[in-house]
Amino acid sequence: MSDEESSSEPVSPKVGKSALAFICITILIDTAGFGVIIPVFPKLLMELTGEGLGTAALYAGSLLTIYAVTQFFAAPVLGNLSDRFGRRPILVFSMLAFSVDYIFMGFAPTVAFLFIGRFFAGILGATFATANAFIADISSEENRARNFGYIGAAWGLGFIVGPMLGGLLGQYGPRLPFFVAAGIAFANAVFGFFVLPESLPKENRRAFSFKRANPLGALIQIKKFPMLIGFFVIILLNQLAHDVNPAVWSYYVIEKFNWSEAQIGYSLGWVGFMVIVVYGGLVGPVVKKIGERNAIYFGMIMLCIGYCGFGLSTEGWMLYAFTIPFALGGLENTSIRSIMAGSVPANMQGELQGAVSSVLSLTMIFSPMLMTGLFHHFTRDRELYPDATYFPGVSFVTAAAITVLSLLVYIIWCRRVAPAAAE
Repeated sequence: MSDEESSSEPVSPKVGKSALAFICITILIDTAGFGVIIPVFPKLLMELTGEGLGTAALYAGSLLTIYAVTQFFAAPVLGNLSDRFGRRPILVFSMLAFSVDYIFMGFAPTVAFLFIGRFFAGILGATFATANAFIADISSEENRARNFGYIGAAWGLGFIVGPMLGGLLGQYGPRLPFFVAAGIAFANAVFGFFVLPESLPKENRRAFSFKRANPLGALIQIKKFPMLIGFFVIILLNQLAHDVNPAVWSYYVIEKFNWSEAQIGYSLGWVGFMVIVVYGGLVGPVVKKIGERNAIYFGMIMLCIGYCGFGLSTEGWMLYAFTIPFALGGLENTSIRSIMAGSVPANMQGELQGAVSSVLSLTMIFSPMLMTGLFHHFTRDRELYPDATYFPGVSFVTAAAITVLSLLVYIIWCRRVAPAAAE
């Protein structure tokens, strides 16, 4: 059997259940470490730049972009390395990298230090891509969508703990949450080193290839699976829209509703709670009931409603209400992930997830600058720009329009391309 082919059977159910619990805890801790810094980032950027909120948002978009550029090139390398050496060492290595990055950013005396930290984090951090490959390793066709849902639920729980903790700590200064995040990431690395089992058996591993360990090489390899091409386009568009949340949310609620760090943390905690409800409780039974393709339709429609609701809300409580349809949009993401993971053999899961991460990073190169640029333009000082249109929710409405385009692509692809790919 060549290194291109291998049994796609998952590990035993006993190992699979314990491994699933370990990886979910890993994602929970890692997400909490990231989420803890979100509520205080606007204040830190304004402190370091001496500029207002709109300009701080532009800097935040640039920081997300530099991270995405490095992830675009690094994710396929780490994905292929996980196919060669296993998921566990790559996960532990990535967690340690994030720990160092948070410490570096916490001590940053200028904005330039933040950019350096994000650059190295982008090169070394591949937690979610490798975690998705881990889940694909231990899942069967019957429980794959449910297991990806559990990852989403763990992410949601981390997004409750992290931002709420960051909002509370931020009252004592904008830098303290960075050091707490570093401690969380380091604890996660220690946890992974001593507890996390390996999910990829040695017989299912393949040799590392520089030719395949780059964005273009990974995508070329995926071309042999025609049914995945349409999903890559849909993922690109959906992520282009979804990136509005990390790019704009904190700045939007400060600008429109004058929320404090604690209020930002509470709102993101609510988002995380709803994600847990959907990913942890609804994904499995709903997908089983209506099927993966119908779940994708439903999820896209819910995302459109959520984005429009965020952008057009006139009262802060409305954001909490529209979080419900937004969270239901997660049915789309887990179903797409499940279909894609079920289309490749076990020894290519890391490569597939690395290619997906490259596509996601490609959107993050452009989306943060687009979303923060729109926010900056439509929140300019009306005393200096009396003719300027004031519309702080423009970025979320733009995300809704992109999601509608993604839905149209999916409809066309299902009708024209999918039947031919199945022949």
